[in-house]
Amino acid sequence: MASAHRTGASSDADAGIWHGQSVARRFVSPDGLIVLVGRSARDNDILSLELGAPRDFWLHVAAESGSHVVVRNPDGLDRLPRETMRFAAALAARYSKARNAGRVAVHVATCADVSKPRGLPPGKVMLRRHATVHASPADTADDRDR
Repeated sequence: MASAHRTGASSDADAGIWHGQSVARRFVSPDGLIVLVGRSARDNDILSLELGAPRDFWLHVAAESGSHVVVRNPDGLDRLPRETMRFAAALAARYSKARNAGRVAVHVATCADVSKPRGLPPGKVMLRRHATVHASPADTADDRDR
């Protein structure tokens, strides 16, 4: 399910590449959707605000530091398939400071609802609207970057 969304010659949103640099780990959900997980606070900003298309889905563990997760949405789905939602929410929990917790709250929005007001530090964003799901951190030992 490759997307035509490209951000420049040395950038590839589907691969998590921005100006020749990898800013995200890449996974494929059980439903075949590309799931990108930010590597650092600065990478989270690039992933969420530059690489993420407006209709892509965005996830982040609530009330903790952690990676931003973007699920590419080339078909413009109104909602994520259930297994992809579980998978992406578990990755958001796994790549956060809540990785050793049981079930945690994860915010879900579209990238269009993610913004960064001037002055916020790297990795911090504001959400216009979001839903909340609960997930357990994923054991990604068997989930290979693809």
